[in-house]
Amino acid sequence: MVFKLNEAMEVLERTPIVIEQLLGGLSGDWIMHNEGPETWSPYDVIGHLIHGEKTDWIPRLDIILSGGNKTFAPYDRFAQFNESKGKSLQQLLTEFKEVRKQNMTTLKSKKLTDADFSKTGIHPAFGPVTLKELLATWVAHDLSHINQITRVMAKQYKTEVGPWKAYLSVMNK
Repeated sequence: MVFKLNEAMEVLERTPIVIEQLLGGLSGDWIMHNEGPETWSPYDVIGHLIHGEKTDWIPRLDIILSGGNKTFAPYDRFAQFNESKGKSLQQLLTEFKEVRKQNMTTLKSKKLTDADFSKTGIHPAFGPVTLKELLATWVAHDLSHINQITRVMAKQYKTEVGPWKAYLSVMNK
């Protein structure tokens, strides 16, 4: 599949709704458990997505489109642990919907052209990256974390499914 902004935005606009439908109103057992040490719960993932909305995608897009320094600031993949403290899951889901909506409005306002997609910024680990790569990664990142949330939730029943575990690939990843 070739990157098309309108198709990318179809996923980006739906992600908060999909996650809210999946997690909204669930008990703490579903949202707070993880896969073991140094792994994330669904609650942690939502905090991570919010942090990315605030400090990653649009700020890096702006850097790429700017006439100035093209170097991205390093991204703190663990900032959500402090930023989410004391917040309920519902507060996080609401915040995610709000910041994503703002970012979609901002993205649409840029009126990006095909020429813009080949403009580059400098990633701290990868070096030069294009705007198209950044935007495609935003979509894949969303889908990866939806996958992570459902995998973590499924694994809560890893023992309880008994022999069916052999047919449930999600339990073995």
